[in-house]
Amino acid sequence: MEITFKDISKQYKNKYALKNFTTTLHEGVYGLLGENGAGKTTLINIFVGILCSDSGTIQVDGQDVRAQGKDFLSQIGYMPQYPIFYRDFTVKDFLLYMCTLKDIPTNEAEGRVLELLATVNLLDGQNKKIGALSGGMRQRVGIAQAMLSDPKILILDEPTAGLDPSERIRFRNLISRFAQGRTILLATHIVSDVECIAREILLLKQGRLLMQGTPAALEHNMEGKVWNITAKAEEAAWLTDMYCVSNMKQESESFLLRVVGDGCPTEGAQPTQPNLEDVFLYYCREEDYDTSDTI
Repeated sequence: MEITFKDISKQYKNKYALKNFTTTLHEGVYGLLGENGAGKTTLINIFVGILCSDSGTIQVDGQDVRAQGKDFLSQIGYMPQYPIFYRDFTVKDFLLYMCTLKDIPTNEAEGRVLELLATVNLLDGQNKKIGALSGGMRQRVGIAQAMLSDPKILILDEPTAGLDPSERIRFRNLISRFAQGRTILLATHIVSDVECIAREILLLKQGRLLMQGTPAALEHNMEGKVWNITAKAEEAAWLTDMYCVSNMKQESESFLLRVVGDGCPTEGAQPTQPNLEDVFLYYCREEDYDTSDTI
């Protein structure tokens, strides 16, 4: 499957939520990475038909998705940023209800629900009311409902928001299990959600696609821009005012700083291996980007 976005734009008054977004996706996990307000949810809402773009086209295997209509939507599993559940439904009853909405035949629905509950490790909780579930369990219900129709395209908008670290790890592993034979677009502002599982990262800022590539390729492009510095308190304070400091740790009477920027920031700075968080911080600095016509 090939999904092509061509010059997708969405404008509110004189500000752009998306501007000329163009890319091509194939099978695998894609991390749509950007700060809150970068345009991730706007892009997803256009993709799944909740919003209309002002211009541009989206094609799947060369066919416009608008022309495909329901045939296209039937290929999508979608988990919004703030999924709404019926709190008094049990987990199983909610998923059976969603099967009805998705036109899954009655004689197949229960088997599909039980299969997915086992996959997301919720079989023991199938008779619990959704209102009694933890945040992590509700997110697993959300991914189960998105997978009910065995979609070819899975769209997840900030799926780990509010989860503790162990639940985030469990959720990432679950996404990897679903990746084979599908295109998964995972929108997030949390770098760790995508750095280990994404085939490619799409870095979005103020509605524009800044860059796209494998995590390794994006990190390689940052070589010579990340430094470790050991400094006393006064110099450490100066460095944090002057540079983008991604981490600062006190060690005895000194501080160890990780500085992201162009060129050696100070005498004694030692170059170090970049990571995806460094990429995110470097390219999302406000001072390096013209935001006059974007929101």
